[in-house]
Amino acid sequence: MELYDLGDRPPLGEVPEKMHAFLVRQDRFGEPKDAWQREVIDTPEIGPLDVLVYVMATGINYNNVWAALGKPVDVIADRQRKGEPEDFHAGGSDCSGIVFAVGDQVTNVHLGDEVVVHSGWWEPEDPWVLSGRDPMLAESTRIWGYQTNYGSYCQFARAQSHQCQPKPKHLSWEAAGCYLLCASTAYRMLMGWSPNVVEEGDYVLVWGAAGGLGALALQIVTANGGKPVAVVSDEEKRQFCLDHGAVGVINRNDFDHWGPMPDTSSKEWGQWFKGARAFGKAFWEAAGEKASPRIVFEHPGEATLPTSGFLCATGGMIVICAGTTGYTATLDLRYHWMRQKRFQGSHLSNDEQAAAVNRMIMDRKVDPCLSHTFSFDEIGEAHQQMYENRHPYGNMAALVNATEPGQGAS
Repeated sequence: MELYDLGDRPPLGEVPEKMHAFLVRQDRFGEPKDAWQREVIDTPEIGPLDVLVYVMATGINYNNVWAALGKPVDVIADRQRKGEPEDFHAGGSDCSGIVFAVGDQVTNVHLGDEVVVHSGWWEPEDPWVLSGRDPMLAESTRIWGYQTNYGSYCQFARAQSHQCQPKPKHLSWEAAGCYLLCASTAYRMLMGWSPNVVEEGDYVLVWGAAGGLGALALQIVTANGGKPVAVVSDEEKRQFCLDHGAVGVINRNDFDHWGPMPDTSSKEWGQWFKGARAFGKAFWEAAGEKASPRIVFEHPGEATLPTSGFLCATGGMIVICAGTTGYTATLDLRYHWMRQKRFQGSHLSNDEQAAAVNRMIMDRKVDPCLSHTFSFDEIGEAHQQMYENRHPYGNMAALVNATEPGQGAS
C-alpha cells in the first residue's frame, strides 16, 4: 500500500511510499498551534548507517517550539543552505518505536527491535568522530528532529542506528518516548565533566526542577548519592520536587534580584548583592546546613546566572545547557577566579552517556516523569502549552502509532 493509517502496522520491513507527519512550513511560522499541522509526505529513504523507526510515541520538547516560531533559527532555511531540498520541518527529538528498516551497514539493531532514540546526531564520516573522540564536540553534531529532518513527529522516523537504545520493558510506549532527550542531557551535565561530577553527599542546585529536564536531574543526583536542592516558581511544584528526590525547595518568586547583574561600582549592585545573599541563606535552609552547591544545574541563563556564580562552592561547577531567560551572561568574576569555579557549557549527550542513563531508567532508579499524553493531532496544542508555560510538570508525550495510552509495558 502507498499509505497506512496510524496504528495500522504494515508487515515488518515493508515501508509504504508515504506517511503521516506533523510539519512546520515557513509561511506558517508563529504560534505553535498554527505552525504545526498534519500532512502526508513521502517516507524518507535511509542511508547505510540509518534506521527507520515505526514511531509508537513521541516526546514533546521546547526545541520544536523554536522551530514553530522560526526563531532564533529558521531550521528550514538553515538546512536548505546546506543543500537539503525539503521546504518543511518534520520535527521531534524523542521517541519510542520499532525498528522497521535498517541500512546495509547497520549491525547494532535489527528489524523488530523495540527502541528509544536519543537526539545526538553527527556526520558518520566526521574526522573527529572517526578518531574516537567525543562526538558531541564534533563540528557536524546536530540535534536530531530539530536541526535534522524526519524526526519523531512522523509515522516513520529516520535516525542513525547509534542513536537507538533498548526500550525499557516496564514502560508504556508514551512513558518510554518522553524522556531520553532530557535524561541524556541531564546525565551529561551532571556526570560528564570530570572531576566535577556528582559524588556522595554533594549538594546540587537544580533550577527549574519541576520541568522535564529538572525532574530527571533531581533523580540522577539522588541515584548518585547527591543532595539536590530544587528551585521552582510556584509553591504547587514543591511536593513534586520532594517526591522526586529534592532535599529542599526554594521558590524563586520569594526574591526579586533576577536579571543581568548590575555593574559592581553602581548603587544597584548593593541591592542585587543583598538579594543574592538572601538566596544563599534560603539554600542553607533548604539544605539543612551551611553548605554550598558543588554543582549548579543551570538552564535559565541570563536571569539566574549571576546568583549561580555567587552561590557555587569553591572549586565547584556551574553547568549550563540553555538560556531560557536570555543569552547575556553576567558574573562577578572575583568570585569566579579567586574561588576557582568552573563555568561549563553542555549539550545533548554521546552514545555512552545515553546508554548509561537509559540503564538507570531500566533499573528503575529514575522515572521518566510522564505528566500528560496527547493524541497525534494534539501535537500543535502540546507545543502551545509549552510556549505559554502552562504545560504540566515533568515530561509530555504524544501517541503516534500507539492507539491507546498504556500499551507497550510488560
